[in-house]
Amino acid sequence: MAENKTKPTAASIETYLASRANEQQRSDCAELMALLKKITRQEPKMWGPSIVGYGSYKYTYESGRTGEAPLAGFAIRGRELVLYLMVEGASQQALLSKVGKHKFGKACLYFKQLADLDKAVLEKLIVGSIAEVKKQYG
Repeated sequence: MAENKTKPTAASIETYLASRANEQQRSDCAELMALLKKITRQEPKMWGPSIVGYGSYKYTYESGRTGEAPLAGFAIRGRELVLYLMVEGASQQALLSKVGKHKFGKACLYFKQLADLDKAVLEKLIVGSIAEVKKQYG
C-alpha cells in the first residue's frame, strides 16, 4: 500500500504562504491561523507540501487503510482557500447553509475570501467538525 503524502513536515509555513498566497490570501490566512489556534490550542505545522494543519488524529477506514491527519487545517488552492471540515449531521448542515458564499465538496469548504463568510458561523462549523472527528476517531 502506498505511503500517505499528507503527514507532518518541518517545512516553513511562512515560506509556503509567501510562495502561494496573494496579498488578500495572506491576510485571510493570518486570520484563519489565529482562529484555528484559538479553537485547537495547537501550534500549526505543515502537512505534506500544502496543508497548514493543527493537532492530529489517527484514522482507520473500513478498507483497513490507516493514517494520520490534521484535526483542522487549510490550504491555498489557486484563487481559493480551502478549509478541511467534517460536516456531519443536521446541525452542521444547517450551519453550512448559513456560513456564506462558498462551495463544499466531501470535506472541503472552498471560498475566495473570509469576508464572504460569517465568521461566527465558521467558528461553529470548525468546532463541530473537530467534535465529530474526535467522536468518530477518538
